[in-house]
Amino acid sequence: MHSPTDVADVGVRLRAAQYVRMSTDHQQYSPENQKTAIAVYASEHGIDVVETYEDDGRSGVTLRHRPALMRLLKDVLGPSRAFDAVLVYDISRWGRFQDVDESAYHEYLCRQAGVKVIYCAEPFANDGSPTSNIIKTIKRAMAGEFSRELSEKVFQGQVRHVERGFWQGSHPGYGLRRMLVDANRKPKGCLQPLERKSIHTDRIVLVPGPPNEVALC
Repeated sequence: MHSPTDVADVGVRLRAAQYVRMSTDHQQYSPENQKTAIAVYASEHGIDVVETYEDDGRSGVTLRHRPALMRLLKDVLGPSRAFDAVLVYDISRWGRFQDVDESAYHEYLCRQAGVKVIYCAEPFANDGSPTSNIIKTIKRAMAGEFSRELSEKVFQGQVRHVERGFWQGSHPGYGLRRMLVDANRKPKGCLQPLERKSIHTDRIVLVPGPPNEVALC
């Protein structure tokens, strides 16, 4: 199998897989937007995208809940892979790992197997130069810090909702029901099991359930 350098030398088009990850933080990172940017990059650089690995609605904090990336890394090490590079939109899509060494480790595994990781929307070439390594380390740290700050903001928001009397859980205890209320706390009706609110400004409070259940509590 050709290395990326060998392919460029003989004028053969590089075959690449694309890795796409969508969490819930920014719409500009939608899978469609990522694929479009990757397609433009591939066209401009003479690269054929032959495989797609997509983690939709997945956090980038850990590898454990990202089956597509785990499958990609497994295929990278396999003897019959059909690509010699991986195209990723940017470093944050590769992952928001809390440990920057983990992000670097997964890229290192690819490189050791002869597969180059290319960040299509980053303003630097991932060429192993001291400058690119420094920039990557900084960006990896920034990606992890963004995730930590977002988690803290979400937690503090949940705490404020609880302090105001709103329910943050899923299934209430026996004898209780989830009542949907609007922004002015006006009741809109009880939610059935597995139902969720659909309007962002609505909230949920707990109310007594059927009398026969309440009598047993």
